[in-house]
Amino acid sequence: MSDQPAQPVFSIEKLYVKDLSLEIPQGAQAFLEREPPQVEVQLHTQAQPLNEGVYEAVVTVTVTAKAKERVLFLVEAAQSGIFQIRNLPAEDLDPVLGIACPNILFPYVREVVSDVVGRAGFPPVILSPVNFEALYRQRRERTASQPTAPS
Repeated sequence: MSDQPAQPVFSIEKLYVKDLSLEIPQGAQAFLEREPPQVEVQLHTQAQPLNEGVYEAVVTVTVTAKAKERVLFLVEAAQSGIFQIRNLPAEDLDPVLGIACPNILFPYVREVVSDVVGRAGFPPVILSPVNFEALYRQRRERTASQPTAPS
């Protein structure tokens, strides 16, 4: 037997749309609007262990399009992936789940959002690329700067 540590393992087990919703609150009136909509995009990532060495990562995107303060459409899509991640040092696991997995999932959720908005009859929304490394760092800095609650 060898004393060498086992090689790290990272593999995609499954990619799937976990949740998808489309709302057009104004109904047909939304298509009569001539003013170009203001589009707001919110992004959220999360990860959780499923089994030993198996994790689920999710990228959720919410797109809200408004014209004159009226919502024309709202889309929420959650793209999920099941990843096998083994033999990684503990300090490397969080960045893999917070950066690498969202980087893999984002093109899929981007396509889902564009497709559902187009199928709803609106011009497709093409999401801009996202720097998940910068978002991960910002989240870590915010967490580190928050005061801890007294015991």
